[in-house]
Amino acid sequence: MSSRITRVLAMTVTIAVAVGTGRIASAHHSFAAFDMTAEKTITGVVKKVDWTNPHIWIWVDVTEAAGSTETYGFEGMTPNFLSRRGWTRNSMQPGMKVSVTFRPMKDGKPGGMFVSGTLPDGKVLTMRGGETGQ
Repeated sequence: MSSRITRVLAMTVTIAVAVGTGRIASAHHSFAAFDMTAEKTITGVVKKVDWTNPHIWIWVDVTEAAGSTETYGFEGMTPNFLSRRGWTRNSMQPGMKVSVTFRPMKDGKPGGMFVSGTLPDGKVLTMRGGETGQ
């Protein structure tokens, strides 16, 4: 193979890898699953907090009007991002009664993208980070 063909082939492979990787990265950080035009609020009891990468998850049990309980799942930012803004893995604990404001799932499943949560003492945790008083 000539060196010109080798360089063109190498450049083509490099561009293909870069484009493919970019699509994977943008899909990972996509808000496509959430209805970004809507905002809802629920009140329930924290069931579990997954303080894990790449995003935390907060699970909240909500008692419906008929008396049944439904678990809502809320995706948040990374633990590192939140830690630098005042959150700790203990900011929200199982058993706490909380109100959560979120961007709902487009598919109608219970949960969505966490926007903010009000703790029993009135403090508000947001995905922008930190705790603020009410």
